[in-house]
Amino acid sequence: MTVADSLLTFSFAALLLTLTPGLDTALILRTACAEGGRKAIHTALGIDAGCFIWGALVALGLGALLAVSELAYTVLKICGAAYLSWLGLQLLVRPRSSFGLSDGNHASRGNWFMRGMMGNVLNPKMGIFYVSFLPQFIPAGHSPLLWTFLLVSIHVTIGTIWSVTLILSTHFASGILKRSGVIKVMDRATGGLFLCFAAKLALSTR
Repeated sequence: MTVADSLLTFSFAALLLTLTPGLDTALILRTACAEGGRKAIHTALGIDAGCFIWGALVALGLGALLAVSELAYTVLKICGAAYLSWLGLQLLVRPRSSFGLSDGNHASRGNWFMRGMMGNVLNPKMGIFYVSFLPQFIPAGHSPLLWTFLLVSIHVTIGTIWSVTLILSTHFASGILKRSGVIKVMDRATGGLFLCFAAKLALSTR
């Protein structure tokens, strides 16, 4: 596989992966609708940071540990499922009636960069994906370290463009999305979705 073939093929595969709805998409959409575009951007940047962390672990060989160690995978899986459950329960138990801080719910004060990053880092599926997927697109004779970060950068760039597209799309529906009843339904629906992702992660296998 030539350098051009590797880049084009990986870019297409990364695009398909990015467009497939998952936790990242749900988190960005919910944050954009509930907290606004600025905090949604913070979430997207956190997710991007999580990708680079996984890329670094894979480049250093540590990510391969997840592929061979059942214990390491299980520990990270449990931590990730617990974190998602905590986020989901917060939204289910304490849905807001407005996007302001005066209603007693302080969710919007949270660090959404950290939430995006932790949601990504604590998902062992990302590690397994990078360990098994990235090496296929590294041309023979090239530096695995440099190419790992190059491929992750391509994935992050595509993901960021998609995140911005999602965030901008919510702007046109902001009037409806800011209604009290819609906010509560949205928080509870997102919380339920996070719990589903947590259950799926907890029951997953390598």
